[in-house]
Amino acid sequence: MKVAPSILSANFATLGEDVKKVEQLGADWIHIDAMDGQFVPNLTLGPNIVEGLRPITTLTLDCHLMVQEPERFVKEFAKAGADYISVHIEATNHIHRTLQLIKSEGVKAGIVINPGTPVSAISAVLGMVDLVLVMTVNPGFGGQAFIPETLDKVRELVELRKENGYQYLIEVDGGVNGQTAKLCREAGVDVAVAGSYVYYADDIKKAIDSIKEA
Repeated sequence: MKVAPSILSANFATLGEDVKKVEQLGADWIHIDAMDGQFVPNLTLGPNIVEGLRPITTLTLDCHLMVQEPERFVKEFAKAGADYISVHIEATNHIHRTLQLIKSEGVKAGIVINPGTPVSAISAVLGMVDLVLVMTVNPGFGGQAFIPETLDKVRELVELRKENGYQYLIEVDGGVNGQTAKLCREAGVDVAVAGSYVYYADDIKKAIDSIKEA
């Protein structure tokens, strides 16, 4: 299972150093949460952060747009150097067109579902995405408790991928730690986002390794 530390929990005074640190200690991806204060009750990172990080890391930059009408920002994040751009089904009226736009920019396309959204809501576009992100907390803030029922959706996505020959990775975000990572791995998760568990740890390498070894 790949580990994608979320820089939402990093120290923004030393963001570049914090990204380099987790890269050296075994992280696979860097997860970048963009929030607009409308789709979620928080305001965070924009494409300028991606642009700043791109020259200093070779890791995959996994950009999660928690914004209303994400299609408005796709080109900016792509130009800044995103490897993946993931958008919420709940945030756009034109999910197919938005995913097409992401792919037309040469970026891998991800789709995100909140804890209250069923897999059936995205079934029509599963064949065109590279990543499905299942939120295991309600989006907006780090440090929340893992919602175990969301793993039923992971299991469903694993079966759909197998039955239809889809190629997407399955990612989870929220409340991931050494214990919940084991549940994620058993359910079939490919990529685990972890913010506070990694960046607030006394031993960051041990925290990353505990997820990888799950």
